Amino acid sequence: MSDPFKGIEPMVYQSKINVPYSWWAGDTASKFYITLRDEKIILGTKCETCNKVFLPPRKVCPSCFTENREWVTLADEGTVLSFTVARRRFAAIPNNKKVPVIWGLIKLDGADTAMLHYLDEIKPENVTIGMRVKAVFSEVRQGTIRDISHFKPVQ
Repeated sequence: MSDPFKGIEPMVYQSKINVPYSWWAGDTASKFYITLRDEKIILGTKCETCNKVFLPPRKVCPSCFTENREWVTLADEGTVLSFTVARRRFAAIPNNKKVPVIWGLIKLDGADTAMLHYLDEIKPENVTIGMRVKAVFSEVRQGTIRDISHFKPVQ
């Protein structure tokens, strides 16, 4: 039997799929995002059993499974634990961010865990592990993690 598709070049269509959706963030994330939006305060949750402070906040401690009921106000400054640089644009980079984009794993003062966020106001070649950074809040806040525009080096 002969191949009916032999000699036919496949066609490829480049496109994007935009699927809008909404989801409930839950009690813990909602409190975190609302406080970030309305007060420009970064909150973490604290485990009363092992005393770890989680950022992003966790409803339940992943180590001992205790419900985290205590909220802790964290500093807007912290330390870069690790970082990476994206030198070309791809889907995860918002259009308002210029390339190269620097992502840093940032441990804020008072937290036991770190959060991933943008570093800016610095050249990629000047970023170092251990450098001190400070949160810069967005002018227009909408209740998302991007209410923190980026982190900049502490002068």
